[in-house]
Amino acid sequence: MTPLLEIRALTRDYGAAGGPVFRALDSVSLNLSAGEILGVVGESGSGKSTLARLAMALDRPTSGEVLLEGESLFKLSPEMLRLRRRDFQMVFQDPYGSLDPRWRVGRVVAEPLGLLGGLSRRERAERAAAMLEQVGLSAASAEKYPHEFSGGQRQRIAIARALATTPKLLVADEAVSALDLSVQAQILRLLLNLRERFGLAILFITHNIGVVDEICDRMAVLDQGRLVEIGATRAVLAHPQAEATRRLLAAEPNLAVLGRKAHRALRGETP
Repeated sequence: MTPLLEIRALTRDYGAAGGPVFRALDSVSLNLSAGEILGVVGESGSGKSTLARLAMALDRPTSGEVLLEGESLFKLSPEMLRLRRRDFQMVFQDPYGSLDPRWRVGRVVAEPLGLLGGLSRRERAERAAAMLEQVGLSAASAEKYPHEFSGGQRQRIAIARALATTPKLLVADEAVSALDLSVQAQILRLLLNLRERFGLAILFITHNIGVVDEICDRMAVLDQGRLVEIGATRAVLAHPQAEATRRLLAAEPNLAVLGRKAHRALRGETP
């Protein structure tokens, strides 16, 4: 069975011609199945965000491939890639920075619907309102501006926009790290519900190994641009093989306690 997302030997170098080269990503290979949540975790500078940008074809690799349903994204023409983006969308760390403050929320959420084509203005507005309701906001929110919402609500808006085209893959790059713990739990619960409802696959980029423990089926550990460990989340955390994984766990001495609190929050219980 072909994976939904397949990353093959992805390498990304930065540096001017003839000058020193920094290798941000070094021959990384991994895959993601439909409906699966794969957490990518690592210390600052490990290559997580570079991987996210390459997976979204927002940057081009020095070498390697990114395939969606067996189709290489970097072999598509610019127009075909633009149309293919209906199937994969991204949620960024800073929801306010990713939302145009001059636009009403309804227009923000409806923007990706241009990839679908053939929708009237009314149909786009109706679909945007429906997506806002899917993420726990009222349809009336469409008439407001991003600054009128809290950080957690703005992240819901960003998720609604990303899901407007009914994508198969969502890339979440530090999507909850700017939120407080109670709002984090709400957004994580929302992502789990959307996975169940739509069969959504999520590539979840984070530095927070506790979050990975709660929502990710598998986890991959990056260290200095290299993939050093990958496997079922609970198995990796119970028996870490890589030194980088052990360092991450050592930085979370209360992971078990935090995990129990987060698990209760995800189920809607009082911590």
